[in-house]
Amino acid sequence: MRIARPKAARILAAAVAIGLVVSGCASERDDGDSEGDSDTFVFGNAGDPASLDPGLASDGETFRITHQVFETLLTHESGTAELTGGLAESWESNPEGTQWTFHLRDGVKFHDGADLTGEVVCQNFDRWYNWTGTYQNTTLSYYWQAVFGGFAHNESEETPEPNYVGCTAPDDLTAVIEVAHPSANYPGGFSVEAFGIQSPNAIEAMAEDDPSGEGENITFPDYSQEAGVVSGTGPFEISEWDKSNGEVTLKRFDDYWGDRAGVSTLVFRTIPEEDARRQALQAGDIDGYDLVAPADVETLEADGFQVPVRDVFNILYLGITQDSDPALEELPVRQALAYALDRQNIVDTQLPEGGVVATQFVPHTIEGYSENVTTYEHDPEKARELLAQSGHEDLSLDFCYPTEVTRPYMPAPADIYELLRADLEDVGITVNPVPLKWNPDYTETTRDGGCNVYLLGWTGDFNDAFNFLGTWFGSYQKEWGFRNEDLFDLMAQAEVEPDVDTRVGLYQQINEMIMDFLPGVPISSSPPSIAFAPDVNPPNVSPLTRENYAEVSFKD
Repeated sequence: MRIARPKAARILAAAVAIGLVVSGCASERDDGDSEGDSDTFVFGNAGDPASLDPGLASDGETFRITHQVFETLLTHESGTAELTGGLAESWESNPEGTQWTFHLRDGVKFHDGADLTGEVVCQNFDRWYNWTGTYQNTTLSYYWQAVFGGFAHNESEETPEPNYVGCTAPDDLTAVIEVAHPSANYPGGFSVEAFGIQSPNAIEAMAEDDPSGEGENITFPDYSQEAGVVSGTGPFEISEWDKSNGEVTLKRFDDYWGDRAGVSTLVFRTIPEEDARRQALQAGDIDGYDLVAPADVETLEADGFQVPVRDVFNILYLGITQDSDPALEELPVRQALAYALDRQNIVDTQLPEGGVVATQFVPHTIEGYSENVTTYEHDPEKARELLAQSGHEDLSLDFCYPTEVTRPYMPAPADIYELLRADLEDVGITVNPVPLKWNPDYTETTRDGGCNVYLLGWTGDFNDAFNFLGTWFGSYQKEWGFRNEDLFDLMAQAEVEPDVDTRVGLYQQINEMIMDFLPGVPISSSPPSIAFAPDVNPPNVSPLTRENYAEVSFKD
């Protein structure tokens, strides 16, 4: 049972709490050790989840929650990016890389009591493959299309050809997944949270409830917006999603096949503003939060809070939608944008210690990073010259940026936007601000090519450069709005190259090609920090931002 907080922490909490109003409802527990609430861990999320079904999600705030509930065939060693068994104890592929065999753990139960079998694994993959209608919109099936291609019956010419061929279960504890061609996405893609395995009962119930709408007006299926249908195998199960208070409550699953979770209740509470999350932690209303502002780290640590820092595994970039404006299709204009931006100023003022200016679209910690890319130092005069030479001194841009969120690569979106806006205006560009709520407005608008320029980024799903480069540049995508067949062809060559060293060389070549073509401007990579109360035994922090909160407990 959890005991009272240490005296120093209680005094600090009381002092900070005076006159303080924090977003979200009051804490579900006191500082005392009352039996009902002493084993509840409350984490401050930066944004609302999009769905309780990870298969319909592509954002970190959703995956932070679903990662505790659903498990994938493969996962990563706690606190690292090293691939290891998840629901599969072991796995192998044929020499061609087109057949992947997974040997499942015995005795795994779903939250609704069903057993994990090879047939259930196949039901999940076949469900995703056979999606129709609105499910084929990338808002809902982004990761399926990114890792496995299209569907059994594609309904749009823009949907990629399917790479998934089928799944068979030769026995209860084996699943064999066949793909049409080898890919650098495998085996890492089998660890992506979107492919969390659901129970057969849940799959049957989901079939009765479809999404609707298109474009920016997608309506998620009802089953994904409330507890009761989805069912995984993880150490926690979903108890409630209280949207009015911005809280998702998870309860410990006592029949979990692995180590028992260290707390009985896990609450994720949405507190969009970083200052409010920090104040909530200091006041004792929450026990942890992510994406600590760099300026707050020293203060929190001095007051006894724990602020571990993750390894660098992300990229922040200025995206450019070329076909949204003819001027952006001209390379000198895109080069002008790159020279206009003072990216070092972003690193110095907005990122935690260890942040670096990005020279390309993969972080320096990933094999395939090239030392020979074209670089664009901050040079406002050169930017003005390029705009003048191209006849676009009067360039006007709609600049989209997200609100009500912070991201591992973007701790303060509005502040970063303001600095970049000032840089662009300094070289004569008119900037029209377009602030949008992160989920779903911003993610849908940028993905559908609805902005001239925008701020986005990526935290790697697994340790391969293709997870970065292939995410953006393997084919035409609305958010980038360009067609470069030479680049697409080289990406396709790298994807199926079986020799790792050769593939890494191709990645380096691709990075050099990209930075000459300049589809966007990579800005920075940063090591995001996460904060916990003094009385918490925190989980191992993950470079993938995939913390396992079953590892959390409270100090005696």
